[in-house]
Amino acid sequence: MRVKRQASKVFDPSCRACPRLSGHLESVRAEHPDYHAAPVPPFGPARAKLLVVGLAPGRHGANATGRVFTGDHAGVLLYETLHRHGFANQANSIHERDGLRLNQCRITNAVKCLPPANKPTAEEVMNCNRFLAAELDSLPTPGVILALGAIAHKAVLRARQLKQGAYPFGHGSEYQLEDGRWLIDSYHCSRYNTQTRRLTSEMFDCVIARARKLIDL
Repeated sequence: MRVKRQASKVFDPSCRACPRLSGHLESVRAEHPDYHAAPVPPFGPARAKLLVVGLAPGRHGANATGRVFTGDHAGVLLYETLHRHGFANQANSIHERDGLRLNQCRITNAVKCLPPANKPTAEEVMNCNRFLAAELDSLPTPGVILALGAIAHKAVLRARQLKQGAYPFGHGSEYQLEDGRWLIDSYHCSRYNTQTRRLTSEMFDCVIARARKLIDL
């Protein structure tokens, strides 16, 4: 049984809970005054049936544009595939005002602020976990959670107060959680993973297709 938590916000644009991240954003803002360089909010309808959970904003992607997976390489494969399976009205994501809309899909990150070298600490992931927990509490059941990478996978389990060892991460793994939602894993669609062929477009398409099938059921 899950323990009831005190209600929390899904997102706080003024959050400064992590001194290292706040300081890093200040330095990035000074170097790139036109960048968003602040916590990046979730994107998509609040009552979506599919929640995609990434790691953190990219320095020249979401951290610059203010929208998750927008303006960087990782978003190319993500939005192309979401569009192919009816979760987005267009296949590319360039900036906040490009007309992109999500259908039955919402995208968020385990950590809402840009971390140095794209590597948040365990403490920073935990500090941000209350926002993910609140977001998961607000989603309808049944539904599907797609975790992009092991850190996002672990963050989802922590947010649902589930034992990590009972749900090991693996690309293509899927679990029905205690609340009736499905958790599906994928390697993160980062440039490193796609260029090394650890994650191919065919592999990622299979994962999104599975999410689509579970939602349609």
